[in-house]
Amino acid sequence: MKTLYLIRHAKSSWDFPNLSDFERPLNERGQRDAPFMGKLLSERIKSPQIIYSSPAKRAITTAEIIAEFLGYDVNSIIKNENIYEAAVSDLMRIINNNSDEYSSLMLFGHNPGFTLISNYLADKKITNLPTCGFVQIDFNLNSWNNIEGSSGNLMHFEYPKKYINEEKD
Repeated sequence: MKTLYLIRHAKSSWDFPNLSDFERPLNERGQRDAPFMGKLLSERIKSPQIIYSSPAKRAITTAEIIAEFLGYDVNSIIKNENIYEAAVSDLMRIINNNSDEYSSLMLFGHNPGFTLISNYLADKKITNLPTCGFVQIDFNLNSWNNIEGSSGNLMHFEYPKKYINEEKD
């Protein structure tokens, strides 16, 4: 059995027009939502054995915050440039090329790739993976290399707006 966790980065700031897309930090809502999701996930899932993150500032910051809640060493997060602006084929290469010694894998990244890969792999479709949104897909397979389209079961779909009232924003 293999478990894939996908987490889209928390809400990012557009307040600094001189920054590249890659360098955009989390905004106030993102700084609130990432710890909220970290706590929620720490109560619902096992810590992953390996974490990959896009090196974009908003993604790696989200990864570090949530990893701490999961008891995962933030210094062990692997930054993978192929996650930034990734197509489904890019994400599939990352997933398929993992060692089978790992039973669980977590990726932090971006849309539209994360919504598309979730819908490609899972038995149930989602309309959109919101910022700081999370999906868990389980595979009744023994090898990451055997994972392919429609081979997984969507087990969890969580996101902050399911729980946090946004009227104050």
